[in-house]
Amino acid sequence: MGALANAIGVSVGTLLGSLLRRIPESMKDTVMKIMGLAIVVLGMQMGLKTENFLIVILSLAIGAVIGELLALEDKITKLGDWLEKHVGSNKQGSISQGFITGTLIFVVGAMGIIGALDSGIRGNNDVLYTKAVIDGFIAIILTTTLGIGVLFSAIPVILYEGLIAIFATQIVRLVPDALMDQFVIEMSATGGIMIIAIGLNLVGITKIKIANLLPALVVAIVVVLIMHLF
Repeated sequence: MGALANAIGVSVGTLLGSLLRRIPESMKDTVMKIMGLAIVVLGMQMGLKTENFLIVILSLAIGAVIGELLALEDKITKLGDWLEKHVGSNKQGSISQGFITGTLIFVVGAMGIIGALDSGIRGNNDVLYTKAVIDGFIAIILTTTLGIGVLFSAIPVILYEGLIAIFATQIVRLVPDALMDQFVIEMSATGGIMIIAIGLNLVGITKIKIANLLPALVVAIVVVLIMHLF
């Protein structure tokens, strides 16, 4: 229920945001850049929480290589272009950009993992309900600048949090608390650097292929596990 509520919060926020898209281009550009700067600060807060920055660097480097080899950015862009034709948007490419940006902001972070574990183990959805409200407001702002593509980020939100909640008891049984805490910290820190890249892209400073960095989140888990074992 918590994961479902979070996905609904993102969806409702996106739909409300779509009603506010008819604003002057100059205002939209200013909002976009301010959002970019705010997202950079959010990413910095997450990135600085790492306990071992070497893990973050290795994860991003290896993840970037994997993402480039798989051409994830190109695949998601093609999917966005396909959705563009069927859903429609007044800005080419906004579907894929909105999807990638929304997915990283809503999925990466300790709140989603901890909330999903709490939901699965104790049936307590308070954390995810709170996250649903926060994400809903963020979705409103993102949609005014990035378009309806933000709506599709609700899908990975419910899959990610839902699967963690379903397998929560098994996860806690197999993974010690200390190791789980390290997973959450380093994955959030790695995601934080990716969120900084999103903010810089929105401001127009860089053109980093964010989707090609997504494997870094999985690599972070693997690196933490290897360092824990050896």
